[in-house]
Amino acid sequence: MRILLVEDDAEVARFVRRGLQEAGHTVEHAANGRDGLFLAASEQFDMLVLDRMLPGGVDGVRLVETLRAQGNRTPVLFLSALSAVDERVKGLKAGGDDYLVKPFAFAELVARVEALARRPTVDAPATRLKIADLEMDLLSRTVTRGGKRIEIQPREFRLLEHLMRHAGQVVTRTMLLEKVWDYHFDPQTNVIDVHVSRLRQKVDRGFDKPLIHTVRNAGYMIRAEP
Repeated sequence: MRILLVEDDAEVARFVRRGLQEAGHTVEHAANGRDGLFLAASEQFDMLVLDRMLPGGVDGVRLVETLRAQGNRTPVLFLSALSAVDERVKGLKAGGDDYLVKPFAFAELVARVEALARRPTVDAPATRLKIADLEMDLLSRTVTRGGKRIEIQPREFRLLEHLMRHAGQVVTRTMLLEKVWDYHFDPQTNVIDVHVSRLRQKVDRGFDKPLIHTVRNAGYMIRAEP
């Protein structure tokens, strides 16, 4: 396999690189997050092994989040001295596939690398979302319902995309604040209600069956069924 190792500790990097090469892998090394992100985004690798805490203005979590947002599905194994459960969860939620706490036995590192390599290849991410006669093209950034083009603003597009990706599920206001507005606090405004109202006017007005529903005291849901 061709592996990208992103590790700022020179001694750890030499140790891991040498061991992976002895195990038969080709290893490229980046010493900071910025260079690691550039290599991961511009070249083809079979796996990424990266530290959580990285210099260069891009830490491991941000690096993986950026790659996943770009559609890069390369398996990622985090190496980190941060052993707390919430830190491991943070790395996995960012898009990491496995998490190994330092210090570690090299035999375990190789075993985890090989285990990730055996996982089935992930299908390419969907480029179209569809609920009943409502369709969203993620590449052209267009929305249609019943074959008719719906003109929506960028924020409305993100809102609708999040609802469609969670079709049939209640999406809370807190979730929308974090995923659509990038707020990690409650701004104490009715911005969500206003945008949902506008989106509902564009998506449901003129159609017999509404798709966007308010779930009292919970949030919102998009579904085809009444």
